[in-house]
Amino acid sequence: MNIFNLTINQLKRAAAIKEQIEDLNHELRSILGTPARSGSAPKKTRTMSASARQAIAAAQKARWAKIQGAKPATFSAKPAAKAKKKKTMSRAVKAKLSAKLKAYWAAKKAGKK
Repeated sequence: MNIFNLTINQLKRAAAIKEQIEDLNHELRSILGTPARSGSAPKKTRTMSASARQAIAAAQKARWAKIQGAKPATFSAKPAAKAKKKKTMSRAVKAKLSAKLKAYWAAKKAGKK
């Protein structure tokens, strides 16, 4: 049966039955002593002590330090102080290049006509 084919009275009756079921489930849980679920699992608390977390962090830092110390010098990054200076074009070179490109595109457009 498709929910879109139901009449308004049938939908109201279905909603009432669903509410009755939820109320009965809630009552059953209260009798049995089980907590009612709100739709999501309860949030777990952290069971590890602060000293244990610090010990794990110290061990991980020691592992990283060991890995960093074992790297060969050939894979090191280039120092930032030796960054190349940006090259710029002179005005004459720019004008010459612009003239060549204009001539190229003019010839290409003339060839299409």
